Amino acid sequence: MRERKIPLNLNCGLDLIGEVLYGKWKIRLLWFINQGHLRPSELNRKIPDASRRVLNIQLKELEEHELVTKKIYAQVPPKVEYFLTDFGKTLIPVISTLGFWADEHEDRLREVILKRMGENTYDEPNEVSN
Repeated sequence: MRERKIPLNLNCGLDLIGEVLYGKWKIRLLWFINQGHLRPSELNRKIPDASRRVLNIQLKELEEHELVTKKIYAQVPPKVEYFLTDFGKTLIPVISTLGFWADEHEDRLREVILKRMGENTYDEPNEVSN
């Protein structure tokens, strides 16, 4: 495990949620698992921009934070599926609300992001339906 440059601060809810959900793909992973995409290969197809290694790391962290659980089937070839825990399921309404907010402000968000990046074009995003 790497050494933290900034001390861990868990004094408020925002610090806690940041610690648990920090990671580019974690919110999408939770969303797609909730939609029934349970196998690592399915998740990799849903998030093609992420490497399999990074997805595995973030899935492991979600498992350590008790948001997902992994079931390993004793068969050849091995089969692994991820499921939301009851605790993880409590995040889905929050993620959905954030998604609806972003949909309502899509044009403005895209504008400020592109302005910050100094670009006039963007790639079409992977679709995440709420």
